[in-house]
Amino acid sequence: MHAAAEERRRAAEQAEAAELVAGFVAEATRRGLRLSRLTALAYNGRTRYRTNLSGWYVDRACSRAVTPDGRFYLLGVPAGLRARLLGAVVSPSPAPLVIGAGGRDGQSVPLRAALDGRLAAGDDWP
Repeated sequence: MHAAAEERRRAAEQAEAAELVAGFVAEATRRGLRLSRLTALAYNGRTRYRTNLSGWYVDRACSRAVTPDGRFYLLGVPAGLRARLLGAVVSPSPAPLVIGAGGRDGQSVPLRAALDGRLAAGDDWP
């Protein structure tokens, strides 16, 4: 019973976050925000790898991004020679309603605030 309720709550949150992301993509496209070639950061925090993705970073650390097709990405990958030579492969993730929730650094931000901040910054973004 509790597992089913938790699954319904999670599905509702993911649907709400997906709507926020879709709204962001529509507005970013309408405003003509420049796409960035996305890179992924190795979990060790020292190496960035190219990816085959273009989109908009939605945090200053450039560790989360949205692509024009409305997908949300966490841009963290294992370090490795393959990623260095061929680029990192990153899969989309469900967007969270709160970015960084449960993280060790205690810094979290509502998804809506992160997306609104990104739109407000325009092309003046890292």
